[in-house]
Amino acid sequence: MREIVLDTETTGLDPYSDHRLVEIGCIELINHMPTGEHYHQYINPQRSMPKEAFDVHGLGDEFLAKQPVFAEVVDDFIKFIGDDSKLIIHNAAFDMKFLNAELGWLNKPLIAKDRAIDTVQMARKKFPGSPVSLDALCRRFKIDNSNRTLHGALLDSDLLALVYLELLGGRQHGLILDPNAQAQADRDQAVRAGQTSKPFRAPRPHVAKPDELAAHQVYIAEKIKDAVWLK
Repeated sequence: MREIVLDTETTGLDPYSDHRLVEIGCIELINHMPTGEHYHQYINPQRSMPKEAFDVHGLGDEFLAKQPVFAEVVDDFIKFIGDDSKLIIHNAAFDMKFLNAELGWLNKPLIAKDRAIDTVQMARKKFPGSPVSLDALCRRFKIDNSNRTLHGALLDSDLLALVYLELLGGRQHGLILDPNAQAQADRDQAVRAGQTSKPFRAPRPHVAKPDELAAHQVYIAEKIKDAVWLK
């Protein structure tokens, strides 16, 4: 099962009030585990950065002016997330609103809302009444977020992947990192279930030679007195 942990940074809160995407970060998961594959892109918003947004992520006008506009990278982004992979997003409504606004302006297919899994909602259900920000969840699960002095789409996706795994039930959830260990576990399970595909091999006969039997009898007669099995 393929999933994509996704985060964005923007110039503000509403794409329909002249705010734009400035960064997208994605982490690929297979069976809930990171594969090492990722997508990361800074984007030129073609507008100035408000101070309030700059204070959140530190992406300024001079840096972003050198980046491609969304139209130049949209196809790579769409290819990475695929057609049906679930998107793991913290506060999914916000990121989905910006992504679909940008896609719509380019006449690209929108991302279906049911593809998004909102980790904020997962956390609220699991810990009702408790803080559910990404920082708060990192503290709860003892995930090191000391490098998160500013928001960043790829860093936040990395942290969210760990948080998501904890929300699913913990780091032991389906956790066998070594492929050889996984293969051995599969073989052991098949043996226990009587489903091994290895052909049956009859035990090899090991018959003692006559001189070995005679030597054994001499040993018993000379060395072992009153053997219980002879009574």
